[in-house]
Amino acid sequence: MEGAKNEIKRKSIEERQQMDELSRIRHSCAHVLATAVLRIWPDAKLDIGPPTDEGFYYDFDLEHRFTPEDFERIEAEMKKVVKENQTFDYSEKSRKEAKEYYQSINQPFKLERIDDIPESEKITFYKNGEFLDLCAGPHVPRTGNVKAFKLLRLAAAYYRGNEKNPQLQRIYGTAFKNKTQLKEWLEAQEEAKKRDHRKIGREQGLFTLSSTVGQGLVLWMPKGGIVRTELQNFMQSELLKRGYSPVFTPHIGSIELYKKSGHFPYYKDSQYPTIKADEEEEYLLKPMNCPHHIEIYAAEKHSYRELPIRLAEFGAVYRYEQSGELSGMTRVRGLTQDDAHVFCTPEQVETEIRDTVDLTLKTLRTLGLNDYRAQVSLRDPNSDKYTGDPANWDAAEETLGRVASDMNIAHEKAPGEAAFYGPKLDFMVKDCLGREWQLGTVQLDYNLPERFNLQYIGPDNTPHRPVMIHRAPFGSFERFMGILIEHFAGNFPLWLAPEQVRVLPITDLQNDYAQKIYSELKVAGIRANIDLSGEKIAAKIRSAETAKVHHMFIVGKKEIESESVSIRVHGKGDQGAKSVSEAISTLKIDISGRIL
Repeated sequence: MEGAKNEIKRKSIEERQQMDELSRIRHSCAHVLATAVLRIWPDAKLDIGPPTDEGFYYDFDLEHRFTPEDFERIEAEMKKVVKENQTFDYSEKSRKEAKEYYQSINQPFKLERIDDIPESEKITFYKNGEFLDLCAGPHVPRTGNVKAFKLLRLAAAYYRGNEKNPQLQRIYGTAFKNKTQLKEWLEAQEEAKKRDHRKIGREQGLFTLSSTVGQGLVLWMPKGGIVRTELQNFMQSELLKRGYSPVFTPHIGSIELYKKSGHFPYYKDSQYPTIKADEEEEYLLKPMNCPHHIEIYAAEKHSYRELPIRLAEFGAVYRYEQSGELSGMTRVRGLTQDDAHVFCTPEQVETEIRDTVDLTLKTLRTLGLNDYRAQVSLRDPNSDKYTGDPANWDAAEETLGRVASDMNIAHEKAPGEAAFYGPKLDFMVKDCLGREWQLGTVQLDYNLPERFNLQYIGPDNTPHRPVMIHRAPFGSFERFMGILIEHFAGNFPLWLAPEQVRVLPITDLQNDYAQKIYSELKVAGIRANIDLSGEKIAAKIRSAETAKVHHMFIVGKKEIESESVSIRVHGKGDQGAKSVSEAISTLKIDISGRIL
């Protein structure tokens, strides 16, 4: 076991080192981009150009409106900068020198950014060729080390992310160590475009977004509703097996509730404006379910004999995301969490954490999301963002790390990523294209029970403070659905498929037999349709394939005579013939077993 843990740790260090190298390349490429833009448009005003997980970007203020047609010209100039093999030279300036420099070359955004640097920190610059940039680094030694890059797209970005500030033009790009890696990545992006959940969702009638309803508010259409219901049924059955009690809470709550919990003002910037009922009552669209569940726990007295108490809700919450950050189902303003909160004694914490982790892992396995890593998200001891007793934080962080290690879950520590009330065990899942998504989360919280003065009566007949565990294996139905659509490219496994079977008679002469099979499928609880159109069988098959129907039961004269169906599976073609009873029985077994 120890050898396995050491191997996991070694691979983690290697991956981090590789990412650090790639980040330096991308950061350097952002400077190469800025150098090229200034050569072509010397009056451009610059803001920032950081590396990202995807590549890099740089923000510009310029009268000329960039278009994708400009990319060829910019890339050509970037190649010249790379060929010149300029060194990245580090230097420092005093605050006064830095401001005088940016005043002299009329770069107002850079001038303001200097004020962001704490007085105790150095003001550092990197220079390549004629381009000098306010920057903390790091960079590769020379522009010649930037060997493979590509400009990707344009976007609008408000200065400092504030809609009241000027709107800048953002150029996104990517860079890799070599052209082979770049080519592979670009090919993966083309595949990702084909799998874009917004495109597939529209084509398959899974969900829609309406500007009339409002940005970031998902409307689940009937087919998408089927998938969501099946996911919810799966989770609900697991919750009932594990002793959770279903609860329901309203969509709004008193502002005083969220002030007491700390969600307001900790998350004030991502919440909708408050709703004033009158001079005395003020409400907030629910940003989190936890305070509501706390009030349910607090509504009754509890003995240690009753604990743990596990409350679960598929609860809608609302977050105000900037319009430029919204993206289909993966970044929304209204979302439904598969949320639950466990109230337990300190002695029960580890057992309950293990069970919530086990549920998260079972969820991922059931959906074929087996490539994941875990992250123990810790507090930053130098930040005042976090609330509560440091001793409780230490205990919570130690428990999460120990459980992850004992369950042989590869994990890294991430200081500064904890919730304000407690550390988290976050599951980062890779889809079939190698993209990483943060899905399930388990959070250990000693602080909200303290803020709400929660109690239970212990075996010594005196009040004790419970511990609270927050967990959400899906995260949110909206985001999880968007990821699943892209992971499966809309080809959902049989148990999730909106249309599990379509019966296709070859000619009108088989319509009565097809109707009989269709009725048997419906009685068996299988989601089925029948195509009685006058189209030829090839067109019927083509229509079912386009609709990503999982199974097709094709019936002709031969099938009537043998009381069978010819089976075709989407994307796999002809699967031979089976008797009707055997075909239906096999489907029911695969559906109940949630076979992928």
